[in-house]
Amino acid sequence: MVSTIQIRCLNSDETLNVPTGSALSNIAQELKLNLNYPVIGAIVNNTLKELSYPVTSECEVEFIDITDSNGLSVYIRSLIFIMCKAVNDLFPVSKLYILHAISKGYYCELTDLNGNNLLNLQSISNIMDKMKEIIGQDLPFERFKLKTEDAINQFINQGLDDKELILKQRKRIYTSVYKLDGIINYLYGYLAPSTGSLGVFNLVKYFDGMLLQIPSTEDPDKIVDQTLQNKLFEVINEHSKWVKLLEVENVGKLNQHIINKNAGNLIKIAEALHEKKVAYIADMISERKNVKLVMISGPSSSGKTTFSKRLSVQLQVAGLKPLIISLDDYFVDREYTPRDVNGEYDFETIEAIDIKLFNEHLLRLFDGEEVEIPKFDFVTGKRLQGRKIRCEGNNIILVEGIHALNPNLTLLIENSLKFKIYVSALTQISIDRHNRIPTTDNRLIRRIVRDYNFRSHSALATLKRWPSVTAGEEKNIFPYQEEADIMFNSALMYEFSVLKHFAEPIINEVPENTREYAEAMRLLKFLSFFLPITNEDIPNTSIIKEFIGGSSFEY
Repeated sequence: MVSTIQIRCLNSDETLNVPTGSALSNIAQELKLNLNYPVIGAIVNNTLKELSYPVTSECEVEFIDITDSNGLSVYIRSLIFIMCKAVNDLFPVSKLYILHAISKGYYCELTDLNGNNLLNLQSISNIMDKMKEIIGQDLPFERFKLKTEDAINQFINQGLDDKELILKQRKRIYTSVYKLDGIINYLYGYLAPSTGSLGVFNLVKYFDGMLLQIPSTEDPDKIVDQTLQNKLFEVINEHSKWVKLLEVENVGKLNQHIINKNAGNLIKIAEALHEKKVAYIADMISERKNVKLVMISGPSSSGKTTFSKRLSVQLQVAGLKPLIISLDDYFVDREYTPRDVNGEYDFETIEAIDIKLFNEHLLRLFDGEEVEIPKFDFVTGKRLQGRKIRCEGNNIILVEGIHALNPNLTLLIENSLKFKIYVSALTQISIDRHNRIPTTDNRLIRRIVRDYNFRSHSALATLKRWPSVTAGEEKNIFPYQEEADIMFNSALMYEFSVLKHFAEPIINEVPENTREYAEAMRLLKFLSFFLPITNEDIPNTSIIKEFIGGSSFEY
């Protein structure tokens, strides 16, 4: 007699009994779900699972398609594997690199074993045609376990030697891999059941490589419109060269430096690179004699505050006297704050700032008048009396806030008086050649640690808030980043190994009975790839100290 278990489907609020061990794909077929797009995965008891997962106990299941952020991640990983297969068929002796998320897509490079570029319009077209052929065949992604040493040998035979270090360092007996038409890969996350439902994508020439364009969750039948981000690409490329030169371009190599007790030297180099760049930016500002206003913007947890204070020090070295103003102090009183579509206060919109008062104060400061800068009390939601400042002689005003690059913030100020800086944590190390680290993960982990340490917020509270934060960034920050005169990358090549120690116990507190548990488990798995570094060698002026504590700057 076949035993059965009870499944509650959250999509339809339907309960059914199924044979123990039924695959999620079979359950989805039995339910005849009415999703807008093909089912690509499922959330089982708040944990992401692939459709081949066998259900062995009573549970709640929510099936997802590409309109869910988890579903989109599965879609993208699956597309990347298809690209790997296409490249393997067309260029069997080559190296494919999935490098950066940029211009609403994923920047990729392809070289021969000597590092020579293999991409041109024709080769990109050939890769795209091969990917379409693989998708048309509706080939299955097959997941199975191998002894780790056997998996390493197979990866080496396929030219994927960069996976060797990290798999050895994890010291697992078995490793889960996926197979697609004879080739295997390890993609650090679940894949779609097969290639047939992954037809919406595009490949275009982009700088020296190609851009994998993807569908959006809002309209999955269409490719996301490409946005040129030349300045962002330039700063990302600059740091990519540095991590290659220092041999820390992936997690395995970073871990090897730690094993070899070279972490202290890496920290010194990373911090020196930051300081050199900050000094360079200060020199640029001081050379522009007409600049009176430095506008500093960037997304959440990018390190804007510490950057502003370090820039202030370097500007003083250059003979200037900076005055720092935070846009947060110009929030309107809480009752006048606009609300979002859900009726919640929208602190991310520029209308939450008293733009009129801000411009009035700037103009008065430029005229040499004394101005009282308000101090916003986030507890009461009221503006209070603040400090009085006057701009004289070699004073220069530094304004820090998420809207600093939005032209509507300073419409009354001549552009010739402004110097604009965009700050973000643009992570340049990867897990391996086919598995990049999202820059949003860098900032999210920073924020989880900071919110817990300094704002008494749990990881659950931060994870709940994060989607609205990123939505605000898409609307209010990213559209203006190319307006910057210069960009500063605040990511540190060693920081995940430091954040690991602080973040893991905080994230482990996320309850299993919350939807955010799936994201918490993903972050914990990601952090598990890193070996830890203690923070004793990190200078107190480091940007990372803004999040873990111990900064010598006052906040």
